[in-house]
Amino acid sequence: MELRTLRYFVAVAEELHFGRAAARLHMSQPPLSRAIRQLESDVGAALLLRSPAGVTLTPAGAALLDEARALLDQADRVRVRVATAAGATTLTVGFLGDSTDRGARRLADAYRGHHPGVEVRVRETDLTDPTCGLRAGLVDVALTRGPFDETGLTVHELRADPVGAVLRADDPLARRDRLTLSDLAGRRWFRFPAGTDPLWQAYWNGGERREGPVVRGVQECVQAVLWNGTVGMTPLGHEMPEELAVVPVADMAPSRVLAVWQEGDRNPLIRSLVGIATAAYRA
Repeated sequence: MELRTLRYFVAVAEELHFGRAAARLHMSQPPLSRAIRQLESDVGAALLLRSPAGVTLTPAGAALLDEARALLDQADRVRVRVATAAGATTLTVGFLGDSTDRGARRLADAYRGHHPGVEVRVRETDLTDPTCGLRAGLVDVALTRGPFDETGLTVHELRADPVGAVLRADDPLARRDRLTLSDLAGRRWFRFPAGTDPLWQAYWNGGERREGPVVRGVQECVQAVLWNGTVGMTPLGHEMPEELAVVPVADMAPSRVLAVWQEGDRNPLIRSLVGIATAAYRA
């Protein structure tokens, strides 16, 4: 029973869907299905019940999930312990102005509990660089949001958050239960500086070219709405001043929370952080 196969099984068991698990593992679905069937053959029991709607765990699958998580956790601890003994004791993590996320706080507690000997350095960046300095070599791993150019990067989705429009509380649209992008047509939106990743810019502008003030950070976005009535977008659940309201936007795709690192970087400190983050951000 290989650790890689157990990682495959845990992904399917947590996603309860082969397609989503394959995307999470950055592989196609057929080899994933073959690996799970081989695992079931190895253990001599059905682990998953398959249906068009997805999969469910059998009692044997639920038992293996608990054991597989424990084994994978121990394997990560071994890798990190060896790496720290070899001198790899520092990890630099980039955050996109979002280190107050409850998932990030849970991750900090869990990672410290797993690896108390690792020094984690945090670099918080503004909204103009969704890779948080990763491409410039300033961080080892970024905890950020998409979308952006993923060329040369490994991307792992941690969570997807619905998005809402940030409006002044006295804006007539703020009284709505939900909005669509067409409701916001013709309004001034905040924009990011020239040179910002175009995929990132387009997402936060609802897929359209917008007019409005240029901002770099979260507080500048907030102030643009307060002072000018500018429209902005934010993941739901973020705290806002009482003078502002956030209204869900029905036709905006969710904002994907991502762990990102350089393609081919096999640093076990990164691998362990991503594994712990997967649980911390979904709790």
